[in-house]
Amino acid sequence: MTTAHTVAMFDNDLEKIQALIMKMGGLVEAAILDAALALESRDEELADRVRRNDALIDALEEQVNTEAARMIALRAPAASDLRTILTVMKISANLERVGDYAKNMAKRSTVLAQMAPIAGAGGALKRMAKAVAVMLKDSLDAYTQRDVELAADVRQRDQDVDQMYNALFREFLTHMMEDPRNITACMHLHFIAKNLERVGDHATAIAEQVIYLVTGHAPETERPKGDTTTLALGDGGK
Repeated sequence: MTTAHTVAMFDNDLEKIQALIMKMGGLVEAAILDAALALESRDEELADRVRRNDALIDALEEQVNTEAARMIALRAPAASDLRTILTVMKISANLERVGDYAKNMAKRSTVLAQMAPIAGAGGALKRMAKAVAVMLKDSLDAYTQRDVELAADVRQRDQDVDQMYNALFREFLTHMMEDPRNITACMHLHFIAKNLERVGDHATAIAEQVIYLVTGHAPETERPKGDTTTLALGDGGK
């Protein structure tokens, strides 16, 4: 039999785990923006800090999973509460992956700092990073506020990020064709752009999880996608 005390303890536990998610989200958002700034300013010290801080993000994900498992084992949550816990775990997994992309961007920024710059690339990637960071923030706000409309808006914005990626992809190809000496740098820049495009995908995935959490149904329409490039250059990896 569920008592008011049991419900209060569950709510308290859930608040704690959601606080961890918000802390994790703040670190991830900062990592993406700092990695882009390190690239534009060729700041190797900042890039190194982004790489080192990824361990904090990983630790938070592990803590979220541990707390979520404990809640399931001890609280025996009802169906709707269980859905909330599982959503939190999925969100933390998406955030951890975004942290990996930020770390990968920082690694490549350090390498690029030793090469001749590609005109305009740093600024363009920084703008793309800001766009996906806002998507990430809004998807987490949608979660805390249970705001389906905001989640749906984030989902639509993923297409804009894809179009930014397509434009950069074509620009980097042009630089490579004009001067073979640009190939190595442009390959690294392409991987960074692809990492940012994937961050947009993860922000969108969080938004879709919010929609499912609130409505009990996955979005009915296919996610709008605007990535028209080939996979010839790969996706940059972890």
